[in-house]
Amino acid sequence: MRKTRIAGTFAGIAIAALALTACNSGSPTAPGAEPGETEDGTWFEVAEDVTLEGSPTFDAMTERDKVVVGVKEDQPGLGFLDVTSGERTGFDVDIARWIAASLGFDEDDIEFKAIASANREQAIVNGDIDYYVGTYSITDSRKEQIDFAGPYFLTGQGLLVANDSEIESDADLNADTTVCSATGSTPIQNIRANYPDVKTVEFDLYSACVEALINGDVDAVTTDQAILIGYAAQYPDDIKVVGEPFTEERYGVGLAKGDDALRGHINDLFTENGEIWQAIFDRNLGSSGITVEQPEVDAY
Repeated sequence: MRKTRIAGTFAGIAIAALALTACNSGSPTAPGAEPGETEDGTWFEVAEDVTLEGSPTFDAMTERDKVVVGVKEDQPGLGFLDVTSGERTGFDVDIARWIAASLGFDEDDIEFKAIASANREQAIVNGDIDYYVGTYSITDSRKEQIDFAGPYFLTGQGLLVANDSEIESDADLNADTTVCSATGSTPIQNIRANYPDVKTVEFDLYSACVEALINGDVDAVTTDQAILIGYAAQYPDDIKVVGEPFTEERYGVGLAKGDDALRGHINDLFTENGEIWQAIFDRNLGSSGITVEQPEVDAY
């Protein structure tokens, strides 16, 4: 396997990323652009003459001349689709773009597919998508069916409640509270395992849980705190994040089991290009108040 590195221009990238935080609704950065060529500046370039021996996933991408990426589209700051403009934004979406660029595919060569949490493994196993980037927690049970590159982000499970709620942390969850999360997600499984008296409700999308919370149909929404902060910023008059994270979640890139060549390529990308990772984080989550470091990959 020939290891391909992203050839990017990093001068002033941190300053550019901070400026981009305020204009996150604009078009995504064009891979390969030179400084000043686009309003958003330069992040990364599309690699040329990429070879990845031993990767059936990369072979499929090359044959169809397109990358098919599974994402979320209802998580502000992470994976979000503006239905009016058609623009996709968020940390996970830009990580997916960065991976595609490292494999030689630009924005026009990417097909994004929204996949619900409960269907992610099957979509990868079926070959419906080439890889998945969407708040996908690495777990041993999932690794029985698929592989993960990364982790590329660390967070923890938190709680989102109404502004007038008396719930201040997970310690306040009891038999009188109803908690909502996405079907098949790690957070809903954690609630059932560790808070067995708490009533639970599941929807395919976290946005449906947030709507139920605002409408007073549930008492709390639980998922990774990074996701919840995005929703709280979107509806500051209605909902808030409370307490401290009570789990550790390690987000990885889901891909076909046994595709060691692709997994190694993505891990090398994360390990060798910390400046780009930081710029992507600053642009999408830098204004949230979260302070995190890029995690070390698990090259299993």
